[in-house]
Amino acid sequence: MIKRIVLTLLTLFGIAAVSRAETPAKHEKNNPMQTIQLNLPNLTRGSSVMQALAQRRSTKSCSPQELSLQDLSDLLWAANGINRPESGKRTAPSAMNRQDVKVYVCLPQGSYLYHPDRNTLELLTAGDVRPAAAPVVIVLVTDTDQQWAAMDAGIVSQNISIFCAGTGLATYPRASMDKAALRNALKLTGTQTPMLCHPTGYFEE
Repeated sequence: MIKRIVLTLLTLFGIAAVSRAETPAKHEKNNPMQTIQLNLPNLTRGSSVMQALAQRRSTKSCSPQELSLQDLSDLLWAANGINRPESGKRTAPSAMNRQDVKVYVCLPQGSYLYHPDRNTLELLTAGDVRPAAAPVVIVLVTDTDQQWAAMDAGIVSQNISIFCAGTGLATYPRASMDKAALRNALKLTGTQTPMLCHPTGYFEE
């Protein structure tokens, strides 16, 4: 009898561990994970570039369903991930290779900074400060508000739009947001400036 109870408990713990491994981004709103380890990008997914361009459109409403870890991982890598590990260069070009665009992720449970070199999300603050109604809102921040920085943010924004078009996700770029609230939640300093945000999710069925 005792052996049977022990085996049952081990089985339940195993199921729970698998569940957490499959959905590590899902956690209590009052106790968000400090670090989310992202998956490696799936480089074989999506439609062709021309098909993605043909399908690109701004969609301002989406399903409330949370993005899977793989979809979130691929989205962030496409936005401004490292595609040449030997040099640290990114999927998005930048003026004079400044790489000044930082990608932040606002989820219902907290706000995170994307670290492309570690392929992780680092928790900055707990709580929901999403500037739009979507499961995920990507916020693009530059180190300055100069013209070239706006151009760099626009390139990252286009990466997001094309990725979403090619993989069946809904998104749209917007410049309107509570920048004061975001500066506080994202712990921005000095001349760091929120340029654009991308509410993103699955299409409503």
